[in-house]
Amino acid sequence: MSYLNFKNHFFDLKYVNIHQVYAWQAGFDKSNLTRWCKRGLLHKLRNGYYCFPEYLSKPDFGYFISNRIYRPSYVSLHTALAFYGMIPEAVVTISAVSALKKAKFENALGTFLYQQIAPNLMFGYDLKPVWDCHALWFAQPEKALLDLLYLYPFYKTEQDMLELRLDEDFMQLDFNIERFKEYAQKFQSKALEKRANTLLKYVIHNS
Repeated sequence: MSYLNFKNHFFDLKYVNIHQVYAWQAGFDKSNLTRWCKRGLLHKLRNGYYCFPEYLSKPDFGYFISNRIYRPSYVSLHTALAFYGMIPEAVVTISAVSALKKAKFENALGTFLYQQIAPNLMFGYDLKPVWDCHALWFAQPEKALLDLLYLYPFYKTEQDMLELRLDEDFMQLDFNIERFKEYAQKFQSKALEKRANTLLKYVIHNS
């Protein structure tokens, strides 16, 4: 098996997993992947998932890969808040939520962190075009903020909410308060609703 044949077959897919490889050639020697990674011809994303080095510098390629290497999942939490311009910090780790167990992967694209939520809480996300005509599952702003309050319950006081430094213009013009309230109730958590109401009172209504 030559690397050129492999690349010609899979390059347009942007990434490849081992199941696709075996579907293409059932007798494929997996040691080829290890050898090509050592030579820098491929990059391992996680066990069984690989990408071509030409894509590593493409803008938003990390977002694209996030959905692909751990399914089902959607980008949320600080990563989504930064994507929408809701928080001022640049976020290096790509954070997502999933109905699967917690997971963390480190590769040439950076760190991918997946937090676990119950299957019935996998809502409030939609497809967004982010890279090269591809789309991926991204939390809506309101759900990203609720995921944060739910998974990081230390955000609970007025000062905690203010320290999020949520962008005033976004919260006034683009944030859907009714959707935020509706989604908060779907969590069926009194503690979360209390934190959500604290955020509405001190961050949105006073901004």
